Amino acid sequence: MGMGSCCCRCLEILCAILLPPLGVCLSHGCCSMEFWISVLLTILGYLPGILYAVYVIVSVDPDRARRRRGVDPDDYIYVA
Repeated sequence: MGMGSCCCRCLEILCAILLPPLGVCLSHGCCSMEFWISVLLTILGYLPGILYAVYVIVSVDPDRARRRRGVDPDDYIYVA
């Protein structure tokens, strides 16, 4: 884990504390299941949204989740 990666992770966690869906969006993208769960939990309660967002950013690897769904992490995803 390089310095840039650590700084980026800290920025994502800070965004997750201020606005949970934003931190998840930076980490996993806007169309991911993790993002929409974060939006729902933040609407239902701010604290559950923060806890879920920090958990997802720290423990879930976005590239591994994309490979599991059959999407190559090096490919571009086009959203129309």
